[in-house]
Amino acid sequence: MDVQLSDFVTIGLLVVLEGLLSADNALVLALMILGLPRRDQKNALRYGLVGAFAFRIAATLLATYLIRIEWVKLLGGLYLLYLCYQHFFQSGGGAVERGKPKPAQPWLGLSALWGTVVKVELVNIAFSVDSILVAVAMSKKTWVVLAGGLLGIVAIRVVIAQLLAIVRKYPAIVDGAFIIIAWVGAKLLMEYLNAEGVIHFSINKWFSFGLIIAIFLASFFYARRKGPAPDADRDDAADELLRS
Repeated sequence: MDVQLSDFVTIGLLVVLEGLLSADNALVLALMILGLPRRDQKNALRYGLVGAFAFRIAATLLATYLIRIEWVKLLGGLYLLYLCYQHFFQSGGGAVERGKPKPAQPWLGLSALWGTVVKVELVNIAFSVDSILVAVAMSKKTWVVLAGGLLGIVAIRVVIAQLLAIVRKYPAIVDGAFIIIAWVGAKLLMEYLNAEGVIHFSINKWFSFGLIIAIFLASFFYARRKGPAPDADRDDAADELLRS
């Protein structure tokens, strides 16, 4: 196997790119997992990580066919917009009620835990198409693409655990998080429409990333002003997630 120093530089760049391209992914997945009992959140992250590894390996090996599944973005975008509609218009309460995590429900005959894991995997697929195509374009070596992608997924798992801890401590941040999700859903729909030739413009990645950061920081400082949740100091589950 031909191994060069540039391969390791490429792997490092792929990990960074995975983090940049998946910042919105991490936030969406953190909020999806938040509805589970705390004892199940670590399992959801673990099973989701295994599923993400399996999909990334299969998708990298079949990368030449990924360009044909743009409809995944359509489904992902519609689902994220539905989540936002459900949060803002069907929560049955004001901002305080919306800040409380909604208990995960059984789905398609699966338990709440496994239903959430399946939803996490489906959303992860919608977000992964771009980063896989970018990775394949950066290197023709399969092992380099796989190493960069898999290490990036591990890094995103750490980010998800951090976000869970922040949202638990400052529940007022949830509304801002769902505004970000609405933007991400709209962006996925625009990417699909652009690929289909319906619209003729695309959203700049750096603009989208900057907007997400700005909304998150504004929400975070607003939530800081509102103060932490009463039981924030006893959040041992978040620490366990960060250590696992």
